[in-house]
Amino acid sequence: MSEVKTGLHLFVDVCKKSAWRIITPAFPYARDSLVKLGILHHEGRQRYLLGWISRGRTIEGLIEHLARKGFANHFVAWVDTDESVSLRKLTNFHWQYHLRVYTDGEIRGHYELTPEAHPIAHFKEIGMEPRREEFLEFLGDWLEELKEEEIIYMRKTASHRAPAASRGVPVNG
Repeated sequence: MSEVKTGLHLFVDVCKKSAWRIITPAFPYARDSLVKLGILHHEGRQRYLLGWISRGRTIEGLIEHLARKGFANHFVAWVDTDESVSLRKLTNFHWQYHLRVYTDGEIRGHYELTPEAHPIAHFKEIGMEPRREEFLEFLGDWLEELKEEEIIYMRKTASHRAPAASRGVPVNG
């Protein structure tokens, strides 16, 4: 989606930002209630596996590292199965890098439209991209990438993750 900076578009963005300031505090409660009532459905983990937290590193340390790179909490997002933290880095009002870390140390991320600017397109995952190279730059040595034998194991077992204990990954909590 191209960003046309006309007066009308800027006005609409200001209106959306104002609405989200009002909606945001209640949004997670409404989202979670709709999921519990079965009106909305969400389970599993997002696409675009990046790897795992490097051995000897912690989720808390990774959060601090990513905060220095401009990432912050993204509490409006879906909560994935086994998710420990959801962080995002805005590029502007319309686009964001969204990264999730799971309790087993797995890290997944994608680039997407923001829910504030494009709620329906965001919900339908329109425009979502892996942007792996950018995430590798953000994560640096905090990420342990997939090894060939892990990829083979995942394909054979249809598994989307390796147990944290088998990887020696410290987890929080």
